[in-house]
Amino acid sequence: MRKSIIGGNWKMNMRASSAKELASALRPLGSGDCEVVLFPPFVYLKDVADAVRGSGVHVGGQNCHSEPDGAFTGEISAEMLKDSGADYVLLGHSERRAYHDGWGESSSWINAKLTHALGVGLKAILCVGETIAEREAGRTNDVLGGQLRQSLAGISAERTIDVVIAYEPVWAIGTGKTATPQMAEGAHAFIRGVIGRMWDEGIAQQMRIQYGGSVKASNARELLSQTDIDGALVGGASLSADEFAAIVKAAK
Repeated sequence: MRKSIIGGNWKMNMRASSAKELASALRPLGSGDCEVVLFPPFVYLKDVADAVRGSGVHVGGQNCHSEPDGAFTGEISAEMLKDSGADYVLLGHSERRAYHDGWGESSSWINAKLTHALGVGLKAILCVGETIAEREAGRTNDVLGGQLRQSLAGISAERTIDVVIAYEPVWAIGTGKTATPQMAEGAHAFIRGVIGRMWDEGIAQQMRIQYGGSVKASNARELLSQTDIDGALVGGASLSADEFAAIVKAAK
């Protein structure tokens, strides 16, 4: 039985006081049979980690570099995330793939980040997803398969236990549009099949796959009831304690 996992991606939102206030309000979500991970902006990561310490709620960074140190102005290393209290890192989010592709936010670089992050003891949520143009062209499976194979290249079977996949159709992120439960389930089942072919069926059945894309309290229950959907990566709705708590409740 795969344990549900709900991630709250706060993106470039919050100030110090509101970040600590929201994190404190979410402490009760750490108890129970659903794993909860918060992804605050880097500058508030330690504040949020302190606010939820001992509650069972986890904290993660929204990205990391593939190197431990160096002359990489504006970047954050996996070691820095761990040092600030992070257990997780979010990698390959479509907003970074889209906005930063010109300087290398490609699946090969995401693979280098993932390899390094796992090596220092972080767990990772790896995002994959297609654009509306790719879906309308019938290329969804090609895109997802390619992103998965490149991003997960060289990851050992033993390390897959620390990887969660987030299926995020790019056209559903921040748009208010949501894949139907049937569309989302189809993509998740395909992803699980790719994982099975990369490793084996046991790993495919073990690996958790989240859905991300305008998840709200109003649609969470129907999405999360699908066989291959093991949780959600939540954007805007994660900025409201009540809304996010309702999504976690739906997962439980």
